[in-house]
Amino acid sequence: MTRAELVAFLRMHRLAVVSTLHDGAPQAAVVGIAVTDDLEIIFDTLTTSRKYNNLRADPRAALVIGWDAEQTVQYEGVADFPAGAELAACKRVYFAAWPDGPEREAWPNIGYVRVRPKWARFSDFGVVPARIEEMTLP
Repeated sequence: MTRAELVAFLRMHRLAVVSTLHDGAPQAAVVGIAVTDDLEIIFDTLTTSRKYNNLRADPRAALVIGWDAEQTVQYEGVADFPAGAELAACKRVYFAAWPDGPEREAWPNIGYVRVRPKWARFSDFGVVPARIEEMTLP
């Protein structure tokens, strides 16, 4: 799978499960995502949420995207909280995927998270033999 194919697969999906850590224990949540050309995943959330505070304390994140047709991507990366011009660029990507995003931008305590990839694994169990490909990403 090429990077371009991975970007295309991720962009076909609007939801992901994000897993974070709190005191060594996993916590998971469903988030609406947008994907940059550099395979960064952007989502918004309340700054009062567990996931946001967990990522502030430990920026390692794991996501699962897709599950239809027995195809998924497991994605691991490092989260950050862009500001200034980087935040504006992330919002453009996010709002293109989620046109209702600007409405949430006015909510109190809304925050934006960017996850930069370190590793991804695409699995397709709908074919024989199963197709499983891993990528280590810079």
